[in-house]
Amino acid sequence: MKAAIVFTGSGPLVILTSYESFTDPKLVAKLNAKGIRKYMGFEVPLELCQKRYGEHYPVVINDLKQTDDLRVLDYDGHHVMLTFSFSEYGNEFRHE
Repeated sequence: MKAAIVFTGSGPLVILTSYESFTDPKLVAKLNAKGIRKYMGFEVPLELCQKRYGEHYPVVINDLKQTDDLRVLDYDGHHVMLTFSFSEYGNEFRHE
């Protein structure tokens, strides 16, 4: 699994994915199906997400309603911005 903060038209999300790349065509198609056609983001350490989200993390990982290859860990943009420092952002990616 990999984790990232994804900035969309409606604000940032924290996602988890099993894809090797955040621009993988299959991941892009899944995001597109959710109405996310244009985005940019930054990879964040998976261990940091586990630590910051505590008990919420395993709940999301074990949620059978979400697909195995894409999980939304946080969709509250305000909370996302408070949870991570810019210095913790990793590699940038974009899709348009």
